[in-house]
Amino acid sequence: MSAQTPRVSLDRLVTNVAVDLMASSAATSKSVARGVLGMMVEYFDVDVSFLRYNDHSIRASVLVAEWPERPGVPDPDPLGTVYFADADPVFAQSEHGKKPLVFRPENQDYQRRIEEGRNVPQTSMAAAPLVSGDVTTGIIGFVKFGDREWRPEELNALEAIGSLFAQVQARVAAEERLRHLAEHDDLTGLYNRRALLDHLEKRLAPGSDGPVATLFFDLDRLKTINDYLGHTAGDWFIRVLADRLQQGTKRSSLIARLGGDEFVVVPAEPTSAADAEELATHLLGVLRERVAIDGEMLNRTVSIGVAVGTPGRDTTNELLRRADQAVMTAKAEGGNQVAMATDAMALESEFRNDIELHLQNVIENGALFLRYLPEVDMRTGRVLATEALVRWEHPTRGLLSPASFIAVAESINLAGELGRWVLRTACADFARWRSTVAGLDVELRVNVSPVQLVTSGFVETVAGILAEFDLPPGSVCVEITESVVVQDLETTTITLNGLRDAGVRVAIDDFGTGYSVFSHLKSLPVDVLKVDRSFVTDLGKSQDDLAIVRAIIALADAFGLQLVAEGVETEAAALTLLHHGCRRAQGFLLSQPLSSEDMLALLAQGRVSVHFPAEPEA
Repeated sequence: MSAQTPRVSLDRLVTNVAVDLMASSAATSKSVARGVLGMMVEYFDVDVSFLRYNDHSIRASVLVAEWPERPGVPDPDPLGTVYFADADPVFAQSEHGKKPLVFRPENQDYQRRIEEGRNVPQTSMAAAPLVSGDVTTGIIGFVKFGDREWRPEELNALEAIGSLFAQVQARVAAEERLRHLAEHDDLTGLYNRRALLDHLEKRLAPGSDGPVATLFFDLDRLKTINDYLGHTAGDWFIRVLADRLQQGTKRSSLIARLGGDEFVVVPAEPTSAADAEELATHLLGVLRERVAIDGEMLNRTVSIGVAVGTPGRDTTNELLRRADQAVMTAKAEGGNQVAMATDAMALESEFRNDIELHLQNVIENGALFLRYLPEVDMRTGRVLATEALVRWEHPTRGLLSPASFIAVAESINLAGELGRWVLRTACADFARWRSTVAGLDVELRVNVSPVQLVTSGFVETVAGILAEFDLPPGSVCVEITESVVVQDLETTTITLNGLRDAGVRVAIDDFGTGYSVFSHLKSLPVDVLKVDRSFVTDLGKSQDDLAIVRAIIALADAFGLQLVAEGVETEAAALTLLHHGCRRAQGFLLSQPLSSEDMLALLAQGRVSVHFPAEPEA
C-alpha cells in the first residue's frame, strides 16, 4: 500500500475482499482472484500470493491464480500440480488442514520447493485453508522474500478471507455443474443438442475458418438390444459407443448425443468433404466392433451422413438438415454405410417435406382426384375392368402420381384416411356407371397400401363402403403388392380371407418382382396376378423377360388365376403376350388413364379399338 494511501483496517480489508469476490462469476472468478491477491500483496507488504484448489479425486493441490504472475514458468511447472503423496510437509498439510499456518526460512523442504518454482533462495509464508463444511478445498498463501512475522489478528483475517474464497469456489463449482448439465447428455457425458447448436453457430459465423464438417450417426436397429436384453443393456451399449467415438476422433472434436441412438461429430479443424468421408469410414469400422453385455457379444451397425458447410453461407439448421438427409439415405440403402450430402438429396427432402406438410389439407379440401386405367381383352378390345389411380394437382409442383405421396402418407399415419377416400370415391363413381350403363359387367380394382391391409377393422371398412353403394359381390377387387404378402403372412392371410368372405376379390400387383410369394399361392385367397410392367416393357426384344413372363403365365394357369399384364405400350409386347396366352392387359397402347366421365363414355361404348397386324413367332 502506497505511503499516500491511508492504511485500512483488517476488518475493512476483509470487507473489501468480500465485495470483490461475491461479485465474481464462473467466467470472471480467476481474474477477480488475481485482483484480490494483488490487493492483499500490497496490504501485507509481501512479495507473492497464490490461490490453490485441492483436487481430492487425484489427491493433488492445483495452482489456480497467483500474483504477480511468474515470468518464464518452467515446463512442467513444479508448482502447477503438486500431488500430496509426493509433497513436502508444507504442501501435505494443505490437504486437510483447517487453520492458518506460518512457514519460516528454516523449513528446508518448503524452501527447496519454492526455490525450484521461483528461483528465490529464502522465504517465509503464511497460508490459510479454504474450508467448505468438513472438507479442505484449497489454500491461499502469502510469501515474503526473507523473513516476516505474522500477527494473530492478521492470521485471523487470512482465515476469514480463506472462508470467502471457499464460498466463491463452491458457488463457481455449482455454476459449472449447472452449465455442464445444461450442455451435456446425462447418459454419456457428451455434449447435447443445445451445445452442438451453439458450437456450430460460432463455427459457421462469417469470417470463421472453414469448411465445417458434420458427421451424423444413427445406429441401425438398437431397438433389438432394448427388446432382447432391456433398456439398461441398451444404455450400456450407447455409453460404449460414445467412448469409442471419443477414442476414434481427435480430442478437440466436438461430439454430441442428440438423444436416442443419434450422435454428431464436428471435427475441430477445417475439414474437406473427402477428409470428412474418410473419418466417417474409419468410425464406421470402430463402432462396428462387438460389445460385451451381460455375457453376450453384441454389435450394431451404424449409418453415417456427412455434410460440409461454409462459414457465412450455410446456417446451422441447413448443415444439420443436410447431414440428417444423408444419414436417412444411408439407412434407406440398407444401413452400415456412409452417405455424403448432395444437392439431389436436399431437393428430394424439400419435396418430401412439402408433401408431408400439405397432404392432410389435400385430403380434406378436394385437391385429390381419381383417374381410371381400363383393363382390356387384347383379342377383342372389350373392357373387362378398370383400376382407380389417385392423383394430386399440386399448386406449385403440378400433377403428382401416387408414387410421390403414398409412402409419405404411410409414414405420417394418413394411409388409412387416404385409402378410405380413394375407395369411397371410386365406389361412388362405379355405382354411378352401373346405374347409367345397363348390364355393365366390369370389375373395379383399387390399390391398398401395406399399412391399410394390417389395420384393425380394414375388412369391415371395405364391406361397409361396398354396402353403402350397393355393389354386388365380386365386382370390386383390391390390389396388394407382392412384398406385402410375406411381410406378415399370418395377418395378411386372415385379412384376405375376410375380404373374400365379404365378396371382395384380391389381386397381387407388381407380381414377379420378388418371387417370394410363389410358395404361398396355393394357400392364399388370391384371384388375380398382375405381371409387373418391368417384365412387359421390353417383350419382343428381351429373352430374359420373356422367360419370366412365360413362367408367370404357367404359374397362373396352374393355380387357376386370372392374369393381367401391366405396362403394355408396344405392339411387340402385346403380340408376345397374346402368343403365349396372356390376353388381359393394361397400358398406354390400349388406353391412357381416364377421368370418371371419360371412363363412363368408354364403358358405354364397351370396348377400345385394337388391331395388331401379326403375331410374332414363338
